[in-house]
Amino acid sequence: MKHKHIRKTLAHAVALILAGAALAPALAQDAYVAPRTVDDQPDLQGVWANNSTTPLQRPAEFADRATLTDDEFAALAARAAEIEAGTGDALFGDGFLSAAISGTVESYDPATGNYDQTWMASRTLENRTSLIVDPANGRLPEMLPAARERMVAEIQERRANPSDSYTSRPLQERCITYGMPYMLAGYNSYYQIVQSATHVAIIQEMIHDVRLIPLDAGPHVDEKIRLWHGDSRGWFEGDTLVIETRNFSDASEFRGSRGNRVFKERFTRTAHDNLQYEFTIEDAETWVSPWTAVLNWTRSEDPIYEYACHEGNYALEGILSGARAEERMAAEQGN
Repeated sequence: MKHKHIRKTLAHAVALILAGAALAPALAQDAYVAPRTVDDQPDLQGVWANNSTTPLQRPAEFADRATLTDDEFAALAARAAEIEAGTGDALFGDGFLSAAISGTVESYDPATGNYDQTWMASRTLENRTSLIVDPANGRLPEMLPAARERMVAEIQERRANPSDSYTSRPLQERCITYGMPYMLAGYNSYYQIVQSATHVAIIQEMIHDVRLIPLDAGPHVDEKIRLWHGDSRGWFEGDTLVIETRNFSDASEFRGSRGNRVFKERFTRTAHDNLQYEFTIEDAETWVSPWTAVLNWTRSEDPIYEYACHEGNYALEGILSGARAEERMAAEQGN
């Protein structure tokens, strides 16, 4: 029976690959030796995609299981082929695995309507149940009470005054930044890495953010200086690029954390077409413990395209003028 399941899994996987999707390699391939740059650094350069089907947090139905069974993976592959061939709502980010399990596609934006599946990149299939590898349960650590209260208050404020001015709108809607790290898979989720002897540049397709990171492992800037993407310093540990980032702006929050978080990344090329991206976030003001996630970025031969977004775009004007129109209507009706 086991061999039957394996054959079934392979058959679905082959069918999916023929349909344009891909399978991610294991988390690490110790036998692989990364090529070198002219400066004798591990060559991490190129365009890399985060199109994985693996959600950040492990769905409750998998309990303590870090991987899918053969049958579950076969079902995921079959469902992925159906979704990619269909014209239903686009499955952004973590929604893919949930839809494959439940069979129900939930709209990403039920208020205004969703993109359809033709807007999405082909997804990379993995048999993992979560990107989070620490804690071992694949879930975010418990949030501290003060941090939870802060987040709830901010959500309530946004709901009460969603469009008072342009500053009331999210940073990504204002075309400033999606923050770092950008976790949404399958949609403009591409990166380009360029190396020199002294710096690494990481270009993010979404809102064309660029991080320029010195490779001197030197001290960070004064803690009074706060930046959207923080202040980064990098160095190599063997074939792994390590980057530590501090001094985030409080306005560039990530899942409830604020400016005092410490963000440590590790980039390791594990195959010609795979870059393992691991990050650990420590924020003693937000969670009871640090947490770590691992993503597999797959190599793309296509270039990163221009993301034509700028603050002051017509969508922002429409949002604010619509809010003012609603206020005038409410005043006229005596509400």
